[in-house]
Amino acid sequence: MITFASFPAAPAHDGYDGARRYPDGEDGMEVDFDDDDMGASGRKLTSPGEVLTSSQAFMRGHGTFVDNEEVIASVTGVIERVNKLISVRAIRTRYNAEVGDLVVGRITEVQPRRWKVDANSRQDAVLMLSSVNLPGGVQRRKVESDELQMRTFFEEGDLLVAEVQAFFADGALSLHTRSLKYGKLRNGQLVTVPPVLIRRLKSHFVSLPCGVDLILGLNGYIWVSKLTKASEQEGEEGFDAEAVYSNKNDDIDDATRAAVSRVSNIIRVLAAHFVPLTDTVLLDAYEWVIEQESDIKDLLQPEIGEALVTAISAQRQ
Repeated sequence: MITFASFPAAPAHDGYDGARRYPDGEDGMEVDFDDDDMGASGRKLTSPGEVLTSSQAFMRGHGTFVDNEEVIASVTGVIERVNKLISVRAIRTRYNAEVGDLVVGRITEVQPRRWKVDANSRQDAVLMLSSVNLPGGVQRRKVESDELQMRTFFEEGDLLVAEVQAFFADGALSLHTRSLKYGKLRNGQLVTVPPVLIRRLKSHFVSLPCGVDLILGLNGYIWVSKLTKASEQEGEEGFDAEAVYSNKNDDIDDATRAAVSRVSNIIRVLAAHFVPLTDTVLLDAYEWVIEQESDIKDLLQPEIGEALVTAISAQRQ
């Protein structure tokens, strides 16, 4: 059973001395956390300075430190345990990428044979000229003329969706857009949420029945746009480079514009209440909003947002 709730405030305790202790189990190998610390997703939440367990029974991981043979949380976040390793994943943190992740980013700089991309990480990601889909087929060799035309493909300020391919020695992400499902983004708007709210799904390309496409970037950047025709994503050999790398948006009717704005506001409301975002949650939320016949701008009012989160929570039980 999954329930959703706003991010909980720190619980008050009589005689609280700055550190709450969690006793070990009878065998000294289990950690017994209080039910009050359960977050919206059923995980335990902690705050800096709270004692988690004994360092003699467990090893400290990220987000913790050892003092007086006790493992203590150093950040506010979710407590995670893998065998004897105790760590705390921070609620508010920069995106930590893994190979194969889908990310949405913005071009920040054009350099020789590469683009710098803001991917909401600790440093800008890198998209190499050799890692993009260019006219004439994806397998052809990149030549000097391609390097001279780099700004015709991507320039500063352009948004794109890409996949994490590898990491450089300094930890920077190496991206690629070698498939037509990746590349420049148009006909929509960008919504930013905490990366921790984006759950890993079978597919991060979501199409809603209201004629809206979503790209749920694992780095916390979500692209909301009009529905893309299937034919535009088929066939990679000899593709239309002018259409793929165009900077001009298509004509969008008023109904689609309203749907894009409505979905964007729904995402903002759910993120403000710290609700994990999945395709089913977003679909349920959109259906509830349509049933209520709420105006687009009214979704951002506190009472409407709380009612939406309460309704979604009840549906997921």
